[in-house]
This record gives sequence, structure tokens and C-alpha cells, in this order.
Amino acid sequence: RAVIYDKSGDNHYDVASAFIKSMRGSDPDATLHYLARMIDAGEEPEFIARRIIIAASEDVGLAYPTALQVAVSAAQAVKMIGFPESRIILAHAALLVACSPKSNSAYLGIDNALKDLKTKPTGQVPNHLRDNHYSGAIKFGYGKDYKYPHDYPGNFIPQQYLPDELKGVRYYNPSNNGLEVRIKQFLDQTRDKN
Repeated sequence: RAVIYDKSGDNHYDVASAFIKSMRGSDPDATLHYLARMIDAGEEPEFIARRIIIAASEDVGLAYPTALQVAVSAAQAVKMIGFPESRIILAHAALLVACSPKSNSAYLGIDNALKDLKTKPTGQVPNHLRDNHYSGAIKFGYGKDYKYPHDYPGNFIPQQYLPDELKGVRYYNPSNNGLEVRIKQFLDQTRDKN
């Protein structure tokens, strides 16, 4: 048998790409296949673990936030354990990512916010959100009229957080998967009040 995998060549990146895309596509069998190819070829476990961490955050995200914790724990564990046992740790984390509900809302949200910094006027931080822990801040009105959410029922009080120029912008749009269903319900109750 000949398994093509060159740690420094194109096939190296093709297999790594297929591994990531198999986790993203929720295919546990393909995930294990490409993981096995990397392990069999002598890929560094840290290289594999980094890809699992990225997929846990980029592709699972807030639909199942625990996936990131598992991926990071796996990366730490492979440093302590080494092969051959690290194959089990990597499989554990990769399978969790592959079999988790998916959401790329964090990825899309931060990219949209970064894009706006380059393409739109971003304005000033509203005065009530500014730091007032230094002398002279009060005379500028910094921190004045800030409402501490934990002092209100449900730990929420409507107030403006974005600069005037971005008021009403939505960067975070939760998916209809996993935990984000509950997040969406919470935001439906709070967002339009700010």
C-alpha cells in the first residue's frame, strides 16, 4: 500500500484541508480517515491539534462552545502524552468537532466588524461607557449615566453601547443550531431595547 503524504508538499496541505473540511461537514468517518493519514505519515500532533482548535472555534463556535475547550485540552494533552496514545486524544477531539452542531457566526461577526473599521466612520465611544477612574474624567462627563446591568431585573437594562455612527448595526447573527437557539431567544428579548 502507498499512502501519499509529504509533510512539506502539496499533499500535506491537501490532506490537512480535507481533514478540516470533513470536520466542518460533520463527517466523522472522513475525519478519522484523514486524521489516520496524517498520523501514519508522522505528522506532528501539535499541527493536527491546532487544526482541531481552529475548527472548533470557526465551524462549531457558539453552537456548542464546549468543543473549543475540548480541542484546547486535547492540544495540551498531546504535548504531555505523545504518540501512540495521542492518536486517541486527537480522535476524541476531532470527532467531537465533527459531530457537533455548527455555527460560523463568531467568524463572520468579527470579520464584519473588522471590515467596518476600514470602510465606515466608527465614531467615539459613548460618554457613559468611557473610563472615569482618573482625575478629570468626571468633568468631561465620562462614565456619567452608565447603568450597571446587574442592578436591574434580569441583569439587563437598555442603553446604547455602539457609537452613534454604528447604532443598530448587527455583527453577531446567531445560527439556528445548538446553544445559539437559546442565545437568539435572549437577544430577541434584549437587542431592540438597546
